[in-house]
Amino acid sequence: MDTSLRGITMHEDSRISFPAYAWPEGKRCAVAFTLDLDAESPYFWTAREQQPQSLGELEQRRYGPRQGVARILALLDKWEIKGAFYVPGVVAATYPDLLATLVKAGHEVGYHGYFHERLDTLDDAMLDDYLGRSIDVFQKQTGAARRGYRAPSFEHSPASLAALRRAGVAYDSSLMGFDHPYSIDGLVQVPVTWTIDDALYFRYTNGPRDKTHPANPNAVLESWIEEFEGVREWGGLCMITVHDWISGRGQRLRLLDKFFAHIAAAQDVWWATPMALCDYHRASSNADRFEVSAHVGRFAPNSGK
Repeated sequence: MDTSLRGITMHEDSRISFPAYAWPEGKRCAVAFTLDLDAESPYFWTAREQQPQSLGELEQRRYGPRQGVARILALLDKWEIKGAFYVPGVVAATYPDLLATLVKAGHEVGYHGYFHERLDTLDDAMLDDYLGRSIDVFQKQTGAARRGYRAPSFEHSPASLAALRRAGVAYDSSLMGFDHPYSIDGLVQVPVTWTIDDALYFRYTNGPRDKTHPANPNAVLESWIEEFEGVREWGGLCMITVHDWISGRGQRLRLLDKFFAHIAAAQDVWWATPMALCDYHRASSNADRFEVSAHVGRFAPNSGK
């Protein structure tokens, strides 16, 4: 008998049923458009212990700030959509006109790590340092600290959530504990989903992590429409997540255009920015009904009891 997990406590909150989420009157679900403006930051974080020599992936990623962002902004303008752009601090520092361009276009901007670092690998001092550096860059370039955060790779730890609270961040958009806004350890969570994330289908750099070739965009469109309709049926949030260097290219822009057209045909959908969703959640009856803890479980291996 395997006793390695004897004494495990998986979670402190045993609730398995929650009420339906209450959206504004006349709205059945919500949709948010978000873009993780990574540019080349993940490449440098991954290769941080060696001097990069390869231009292939770097140039592929640099396409995002050079051309991809402008094309995505044009598409959003066509559909009168306001979204949120999450930008690593080092990307904002490297491209100093970027944040101002996004803010001028009426979009929300938020933090996305400093180097696109994995938060669950960092101690408290590093978490505070990287977040503080990002806040400094955003304040200098936009005149104010921002209120939203998205974790690189959608990964957090209880310590990283605590760091966001210490810094005064209003919401995070990285986790998937519900399919609508909720709070975790007192921090509003505007949830994401892997199923509408362009990287899952189209990320390809010819690197060791690439196991398959990019997907057929028509099949992806069908999948995204099914995801949206499922979320709409159950009254959730359809969170769209794309990347500058992936969806800023022609094929994926056409995919997004068709997806927006499908959503626009539904009259009971609330298009909202994550910040608007956060503010609504806090002010609504939902706030008291959807609060959970960031408990990761406790193990007592081989306790003999």
